[in-house]
Order: sequence, then C-alpha cells, then structure tokens
Amino acid sequence: MRTHHTITLLTAASFLALTACNPQATDSHPSTPSTSATAPTNAAPSKEPAKTATLPNLVGKGLQTAQDEAQAAGFHTLKSHDALGRDRLQALDRNWKVCSQTPAGGSSLDPATAIDFGAVKLEEACPATDAPAPKPASDIMPNFVGQGMKAVRSALPSNASITVKDAVQSRMVLQESNWKVCSQNPAAGTALAGQPVSFTVAKTDETCP
Repeated sequence: MRTHHTITLLTAASFLALTACNPQATDSHPSTPSTSATAPTNAAPSKEPAKTATLPNLVGKGLQTAQDEAQAAGFHTLKSHDALGRDRLQALDRNWKVCSQTPAGGSSLDPATAIDFGAVKLEEACPATDAPAPKPASDIMPNFVGQGMKAVRSALPSNASITVKDAVQSRMVLQESNWKVCSQNPAAGTALAGQPVSFTVAKTDETCP
C-alpha cells in the first residue's frame, strides 16, 4: 500500500509541474489579438509655400548695376532691350542706363521670373514710353520713316535686296543702329513682291533733309 501511495503522489506532482510550465494547458479559449494598435494614417504631407522674392525698383540706374542688384535679390533670368526701338545690342552694360523694367519694382515674384530692362545709352534721354521696334513686313511695305535702320533691316524679309545711302553727306553707313530712315522706296502701302528696297538715312541726332 505504501508503494501505491508513492506512485500516486509522484504522478500528481508531475501533472502540476507540467501545468505550471504550460499555462495554456488550462485555457480552453485561444488568446484574442490586441486591438489597441493605432491604424496607419494616409494624411498627405503638407506642401511647402512657394518661394518669392521682392524685385527692387531699378529704373534710373546703370544697366550693369541694375543687373547686379536684381541678382542679389534672387533674380537671375535677366534681359534687356533698346528702349528707343533701334534694335541695338547692349554689348557693354556699363554704357547703358535703365529707363523701364518689367515687372515693376516692388513686386513679390517667383525668383525664376524673367526681368526685362528697357535701356538707352548714358548720353541719351529716356523716352516717356519704350518705343516699339518695327513690326515684321509681310506683303505690304510699312512706313519706316524715323525708325532705326538696323531695326528696319530686321523687319524686312531676310532675302530682301536693300540699299542704304546717307541723306546728309556722302558718308558710309557702317553701323546701322546709329542711323534713322529719312525716306524709303517703295512708299508705305506698296505691295512687296521681291523688288529691291532703298532707304536714305541720317545719324539719329541729325535732322533729315
């Protein structure tokens, strides 16, 4: 009888030990996954505000200075044009001054905005408004009298036969941007059909005869 009791006690002790090592042995229900985790959000990232810069008022300054100050303000897309409509190139910016700017000074702009300066040479007076360059000629001869000869040549077809003579003296017309048209042939309104075109010119500061 003592042996029987000893075996029974050992069996019960073994059962208790297994139960302690495996807690799920006494749990008839499987564990339920936790629902406390936060669901991921799909919120769109916030957009950065567009960058802007203030364009200074550069009218009246030398063209080179105006360009330097525009770049210092963050604007690097710069161009310029002849405010007198003569189609002259601003080859040496220090010899030109700013008469107008587009956009106007004080504007808050995207730094990528192109800035255009209307300019004249230092010794010239700014016009009240920029003089437009001549419009390209089509099949009718425009009125070019008073226009800069260089701009007039640019307005005519590239294959046009053009003669230019000094109306004041017998000077050679070497730099057409310094000359203006005094007379033209054919007259304004004449049909252009490939015929030669001729002009008499004077220096821009001279009076046409």
